[in-house]
Amino acid sequence: MRIAERLRAECESRGFGYIFKASFDKANRTSLHGERGPGLDTGLEWLAKIRREAGVPVITDIHEPNQAAPVSEVTDMLQIPAFLCRQTDLLVAAARTGRALNIKKAQFLAPEDMAYVVEKCRKSGAGNVILCERGTTFGYHQLVVDFRSLVSMRGLGCPVMFDATHSVQCPGSIGVSSGGDRRFALPLARAALAIGIDALFMEVHPDPDSAKSDGPNMIRLDKIPWLLDQIRAVDDLSRKTLGFAELDW
Repeated sequence: MRIAERLRAECESRGFGYIFKASFDKANRTSLHGERGPGLDTGLEWLAKIRREAGVPVITDIHEPNQAAPVSEVTDMLQIPAFLCRQTDLLVAAARTGRALNIKKAQFLAPEDMAYVVEKCRKSGAGNVILCERGTTFGYHQLVVDFRSLVSMRGLGCPVMFDATHSVQCPGSIGVSSGGDRRFALPLARAALAIGIDALFMEVHPDPDSAKSDGPNMIRLDKIPWLLDQIRAVDDLSRKTLGFAELDW
């Protein structure tokens, strides 16, 4: 609730929309002993409370087809995790809810291959699909961002999102969990904003070093005003001088 209310206020003051995201179950932990979350029932209760009391739309990720319907009753959007973006049954179930979908591009997929993902969703009834870039596997324990993917995925007729914090993750690099380096989140976000994006995804925590997951790549809550000011400036410049139009080469 603290994060939702603070970020809502900070985004509103800068003219940004804001959607709160949290997971009721982190089903893709590195280790069997990794933190999973409160589970479906309790997690949906918490999300409903945040949606109602903080006055913000909410989104959460689903991992199994049977989760789509109950989750859609509480959330404004459904998120498909990167590892699962090719799972046909999951995509079809999510699309049939009628909710907007945020689909993360898998770390192992070329951006143009997301065309088949989009086709599955659209033919199953999804009217609003956004595609999210979150880095591509670059050897063991490393991700790299190919910013051409933002242009390629927009070419599929979808708005695009950039995930600034998962893109600086180092999967499985510290044994039982994933590492990362939050220092690079803002530089990558600025690069994506310069190209042109429709949404920015960031993990935020009051004390990232004590977070139950993804702490090394999270942004400190008290850094958000400074960070959003930079985002506002770069986004304004990009839209005023470049726009999102592609050149006809």
